[in-house]
Amino acid sequence: MTETTMTEMLDREFLTIRGRFLDLAAAIDRFDRAEGDVADDPRWHQIQQVIEILASPNGHRAERAQLALSLNYSEDWRRIYGV
Repeated sequence: MTETTMTEMLDREFLTIRGRFLDLAAAIDRFDRAEGDVADDPRWHQIQQVIEILASPNGHRAERAQLALSLNYSEDWRRIYGV
């Protein structure tokens, strides 16, 4: 089996990625047009952190984005969530 080249991947993935970025940009624009302020909301900080992760030159972006959007692990999670 031959490895996929970056050009082949770009040919295959560009339109999908383009659409996802446009969806994300439109969602963030809606926040800009909305009333109020979410600067102190931790979820907004998570979104900002993931944008920085995606723009970074380092690898493992999916893993780092997942961690940024996840709750911290708690040994007591069963009690906290009633499981």
